Amino acid sequence: MAIELAQGAASLAARDAIGLKRVFEGISAESCPRFFNFHIHTIHSDGRLQPEQVIEQAIAIGLRGLTITDHHSVNGYRKAQQWLNEWLQSFPDLADSTPRFWTGAEINADLLDIEVHILAYAFNPDHVAIQPYLQGCTVTGEAYRADRVIAAIHAANGLAVLAHPVRYKRSPVDLIPAAAQLGIDGLETYYAYNNPSPWHPSPQQTKQVQTLGESHGLLNTCGTDTHGLSLLQRL
Repeated sequence: MAIELAQGAASLAARDAIGLKRVFEGISAESCPRFFNFHIHTIHSDGRLQPEQVIEQAIAIGLRGLTITDHHSVNGYRKAQQWLNEWLQSFPDLADSTPRFWTGAEINADLLDIEVHILAYAFNPDHVAIQPYLQGCTVTGEAYRADRVIAAIHAANGLAVLAHPVRYKRSPVDLIPAAAQLGIDGLETYYAYNNPSPWHPSPQQTKQVQTLGESHGLLNTCGTDTHGLSLLQRL
């Protein structure tokens, strides 16, 4: 019974959108990758890390919070959460220093007739509205529209964030206002576009995205977009 209660509490914590919003409100250029990381891929999409390795590294780094954002899947999140639950049972005294772990996914969508990626955070992964977007592939038809994706994330009580806004075929000057009009919650403001080592957000792009985000009252997030074997780098 105690184990089931602990697992239930962890599941609820992973869907704490209010708590995550407070974290986003305090994100700065120094937040990632040593304190927070909200863009991580595992073998359950196009990454190389096992879900368990993500949590092991997060604990070793001393992260305060993270998400696994596999493309159209929460399988990596579920396996990582199970591993974390078991780890906490073995080391209950370390619960207060364990990183906060929220649900996450990266979803393809059409915005202004180009494909963009929308990061979903702290949503209920079992909610019916989000299910079409968690089947391992890009949806088609009207469900592919950015407004539908954002609405589905919100219906599942999550937060929607436009990933790496300067990586697309259209300017963030066009994309960010359009996303804001559709109800996007935030932007991946702090992102390393040239994969520098050590990781740090690209100054010019950061300033542009931050300015546009502020004009529309959007939250800021950060993440390494890890696809390799280290949470501290993209590749």
